[in-house]
Amino acid sequence: MPTAPYPSAPALLLVAHGSRDERHSATVEALAARVRLLLPGVRVAACYLDFDSPSVPAALEELHAAGAREAVAVPLLLTRAFHAKTDLPAVLAEVAAALPDLAVRQSAVLGPHPLLTAALERRLRAAGLDPGDAPSTGVVLASAGSSDPEASAVIADMAREWRRTTGWCAVRPAFASAARPGTAEAVRELRAAGADRVAVAPYVLAPGRLPDRIEAGAREAGAEVLAPVLGAAPEVARVVLERYAAVASGGGAAVGAAA
Repeated sequence: MPTAPYPSAPALLLVAHGSRDERHSATVEALAARVRLLLPGVRVAACYLDFDSPSVPAALEELHAAGAREAVAVPLLLTRAFHAKTDLPAVLAEVAAALPDLAVRQSAVLGPHPLLTAALERRLRAAGLDPGDAPSTGVVLASAGSSDPEASAVIADMAREWRRTTGWCAVRPAFASAARPGTAEAVRELRAAGADRVAVAPYVLAPGRLPDRIEAGAREAGAEVLAPVLGAAPEVARVVLERYAAVASGGGAAVGAAA
């Protein structure tokens, strides 16, 4: 893991979606603080694609003004959809044109990753799910949702793999927007399939409108257990470090003119 004093190691730019909900930015900043503790020799900055500040260009300009000439942008996104495929690369390319001596590389999104699944399980246990209840418990893997079929397929694959590798009686994907089923529908499906209890695991990073919709669906359908969002979980921070290290050691998509 890179530990050389800044600025000899590439800066790490955490890029979150952003939200009008202040809890979102507070969670991102908490995650950034955890990552800084794990990477004491690296400059770590957080920014947002929308709603919050600083924006991606503003954060990169600040890093450049502080002397950074290399940066790794790690999208705090759990699936590879429009923001990771199109939105963020376009913004980074604009900054690269304006700051040609700043080399920026974009890492892969955070998910899927076994550490994130481990964090989901730990959140469920902390929310009150007893390990002995697993064989009679159905789990709803509730994501924000996307119109990108690739992103929806990833969530469905995660649900199948989670069921295969654990003792849950069933795992169903659900989506807060853009795709079906919704959380309440998935809870009812599991109940109808014979689950004695249903737990909802929000596969989202930070609080906001869509996570609130997941919570409302869980409560509407009477789920017995509702876990909190992933947040600044240590597992999430470790995935961030993996994504950063993979690019800092020579991988990733180069968008800076100096790369």
